[in-house]
Order: sequence, then C-alpha cells, then structure tokens
Amino acid sequence: MRSVQRTPSPRHGPGPSAVDAGLLRDVSLVCLAGGVVGVSFGAIAVAGGLPVWVPVVMSLVVYAGSAQFSAVGVLLAGGGPVAAAATGLLLNTRTAAFSLAVAEHIGRTRLARLVGAHLVTDETVAFTLAQPDPARRRAAFWVSGIGLFTVWNVCVAAGALAGGALGDTGRYGLDAAFPAVLVALVLPALREDAGVRHAALAGAVLALALTPAVPAGVPVLAALAGLALHGGVPGRRKGPRS
Repeated sequence: MRSVQRTPSPRHGPGPSAVDAGLLRDVSLVCLAGGVVGVSFGAIAVAGGLPVWVPVVMSLVVYAGSAQFSAVGVLLAGGGPVAAAATGLLLNTRTAAFSLAVAEHIGRTRLARLVGAHLVTDETVAFTLAQPDPARRRAAFWVSGIGLFTVWNVCVAAGALAGGALGDTGRYGLDAAFPAVLVALVLPALREDAGVRHAALAGAVLALALTPAVPAGVPVLAALAGLALHGGVPGRRKGPRS
C-alpha cells in the first residue's frame, strides 16, 4: 500500500522566518529610544500646564513625535488649538510620501490599510525598506509599527503622570538617542544607493540652511525637496525587482 504524501498548504503572509532575531533586536533598540522621548514629551506637556489627558489622547490619535512636540510648543507659547493643529498637520505631510514607499507592504484589505496608515512613521518606513524581500518587509512593518505604537503611548502616559517630577528633561540629553538610532537604520540604504545619498545630502543641506530662519520642525519638512533627486519616492530603487 503506497503512502500518500500531502502537499503542505501555502502560508498566507510572512512565515516565521520573516521575523529574525536581528529585526527584533533593532526594533527593541528603537522602541527604547522612542520610549525615552515619549516620557519626555508627556512630562514636558504636563509640566507646562496641560492636563494629563491632552498628551495621552494626542499620542493615540495623532501619533507623530515631531508634530506632537510642535503642537504642544504652540499651545504652551500661548497659541490657539487651530494654530497648534495646523503646525502638526504641516509637519505630518511628509508621511504622505513615506506611505507611497510602503503601501504595497502593508496589506490589501481595507482594515490593514487603515491601521497600517496610522502606523506609518519615519522608523517603520526605515525598517521596512531595509529588508531584502517582500515577506520580510511586511513583517518588519507590522512588528516595528505595533511595537513602536505601544511603547510610545505607554511611555507618554507614564511621563504625563509623572508630570514635573522629572524636572527639566532637556538637561539629560536623552532626546538625542532617538535621531541617533534612526541614523543607524538608514545607513545601509545610504551605502547601497548613490541616488539615496545625493537626495539625503541635498535635504540635509537645505534643512541646515533653513534652521536659523524658520520655526522648529519646518526644516525637516523642507528637506523632502531632496527627493527630487531620487525619483520623488523615498526608498525606491532603480533597476528590475527580484
């Protein structure tokens, strides 16, 4: 009697190998840096006179570090909610370009696209585009997106509850950990693609030139003009896809 061999059914979505120890380690490091900044944001907002619920709700709904810091800065400086919202919206327009770079890796269902769009950040895009194949890119997006969203909101709430007990968070220099980790994430792309290097250099020069003359956060947005040197979409590589 011959044995019947069953053909394993195809898996849907990324398999277990799509998430490796290196990815989890890198995500954990970025979550650690993001958590430090989140505690700082919550503490600054409450110590400045805002109710605890403001930074907490803002982190859940807006979920954008630079936009949140800028909006709170406007509020603490005496600006109205309309001005604060406009500032945050302006800074967040960069995620429209980022979304184009990872749209095909988020998922095809409406729920996946809706949730995924909310999780698009500088860090999730960097993690996604650093992966070598579609399965790993999708896994990297969701692992980093869910991890960062969870850590950010928990730490913002902790910082807000701590209030002014932390004192001047700026004197610790902890905010520098976040951009430092982000730079480490994008270094592989800078080494591999000359077009990315040229776009990044042009954007950095423009941002540095504008920094003394415009409000905080605007230079980062203006740096997107560097994308004109790389086809208009961040992370898109030239040549045939594998």
